[in-house]
Amino acid sequence: MRARPVIPREQANRDVEDAIAFYLGEGAEAAALDFIDALEQAYAHIGHLPASGAPRYAHELNLPGLRCWPLSRHPWLVFYMEGADHIDVWRVLHGKRDIPAWMMGPEFG
Repeated sequence: MRARPVIPREQANRDVEDAIAFYLGEGAEAAALDFIDALEQAYAHIGHLPASGAPRYAHELNLPGLRCWPLSRHPWLVFYMEGADHIDVWRVLHGKRDIPAWMMGPEFG
């Protein structure tokens, strides 16, 4: 089975930049690199097996088809929707945040 391309939205890219900046701000360069590696692994996984993500927030947010996949070794979650020809990554959020509040915004309303 061929993987579908994983395409992060602008907000997802900002989330990733913020996470990396957090690690670097803490002086944890190795953790920042590990975060990037874990993110690349998560993107590869959902590109091959998009249905494996949890639909946990889909009902609560009234976003049918929304799934999330956890990063290994890091408390971040990748939120995405499966498209016909690609995987649409909406957000990459820390699991301890108020996910419904962080997911809502002008582009989701």
